[in-house]
Formats: sequence, C-alpha cells, structure tokens
Amino acid sequence: MIKLGVNIDHVATLRQARGTIYPSVIEAALRAEQAGADSITLHLREDRRHMQDEDIFAIRPLLQTKMNLELAATDEMILIACKVKPQDVCIVPERREERTTEGGLNVTQSYDLLHRATQKLTESGSRVSLFIAPDLKNIDLAKKMGAPVVEIHTGSYADAENETVKLKEIKRIREAVAHALSLGLIVNAGHGLHYHNVNLVAAIPGIEELNIGHAIVSHALFVGWDNAIKEMKLLVRNYSK
Repeated sequence: MIKLGVNIDHVATLRQARGTIYPSVIEAALRAEQAGADSITLHLREDRRHMQDEDIFAIRPLLQTKMNLELAATDEMILIACKVKPQDVCIVPERREERTTEGGLNVTQSYDLLHRATQKLTESGSRVSLFIAPDLKNIDLAKKMGAPVVEIHTGSYADAENETVKLKEIKRIREAVAHALSLGLIVNAGHGLHYHNVNLVAAIPGIEELNIGHAIVSHALFVGWDNAIKEMKLLVRNYSK
C-alpha cells in the first residue's frame, strides 16, 4: 500500500512568522505519526526560512517512523545531515528567491556534485533520494551514481491549467515511474499535491510514498491537524487500490 510522508515545514513557517516558540514542530511531527503518517519530511533550507537546525536535531531521536530530510547538496547541509543521520535524505534544488522548490534537479549539469553528496550521505548511513522531474535521462543518471531512490517532482502536473496538459503530465510521470522501477529504483513522488489532485498520482503503480505538506497544513486550519492527515491518508490509500 502506498505510504504518506507528511511535510511539516509550514508549521515552522507559521512559527517563524511571529518569532514565537509555537506552534511546536516537535508536536506536529509526533501527532502526525499518531494520525498515520508513515514518515516525517522536513526541509532545512540554506536561508532557514522555516525549519531551524535545532528542530532537526530535536525531532530526529523522537520519531517512531522515519525522518526524510530535504536539503541542497552544499557542504554545510551535507555536514549537518551526517551529524543528524536521518533515515532518508532527499537532495533537492534550491534557490533563495523561490517560494518553494521549483522543478527537479538538473542531474546532468550537477552530476559530480550530486555523486559526491550521494556517496558521503550513503557512507553516513542515510538512504539517498534525488528530487527530479519525470525525465528518463535524469533517472538513468540517478541510477548510475548509486542513488537508491528517486522522488518524482509532480509540480507540472499539479499546476496544469487544463485537462489536456494535466493528462500529458500524468503520462510523463507514469512513464518515469515505470522506467525507474525497471532499473530497480525505489520511487517516491510529491510537490503541489492536494486533496483534489492526488488521485491520479496515487493510482500510479509502483510509487512507494507520496510526500505532501502545504495542503495538509492548510486543511488543518479547518478540520484539525490529526483529521487533515487522516483524510489525506485515506484518499491516498483508496486511490492506490
């Protein structure tokens, strides 16, 4: 059955907006697990706009599931990850001016950098995932460098302006997933998924986990944190049958 990773970054965004100690990202992580999350995803960005270093270190030993730490392939971030030792590390592209991660990694352009990062993180004991667009060449390169997992960026599908574009993008994702699986890779997916568009992605055979954050945090304003997670998990499971 497909798994649900809950991204808690925007709980921290709310906290940072006022510089308070609440809402607690630790409570968000633990209650997400209790509500059925299969993993907790968080992104330590270079500008520390939401998650802080101390958050990562505090949450890691408390989780009963696993931590999926998103980060850019910089020396600073790799060093932090090697200290925290999350079960999973997802390497993502990062630009200071973006609101959220835009697109997937350019594996061709950054192959040597990503290869070194993958090796170092693997040696540290973390399972490495590369966040990439549904592109077959990038998937081949991920396999070549030894990354065991790819996470397919679903943003183009989520942002599709009409049904024709949406179906074209879902076809690209399907083909990318099938290709990755044929190479023996584990496949996750995420970005821009919410309660009204997760259906077509969750129905793709072979995806192990969907990582969803903003939609769940937003929905929680109206139905509560636990209920928002339970509703998404039920949707994901029902669509993946």
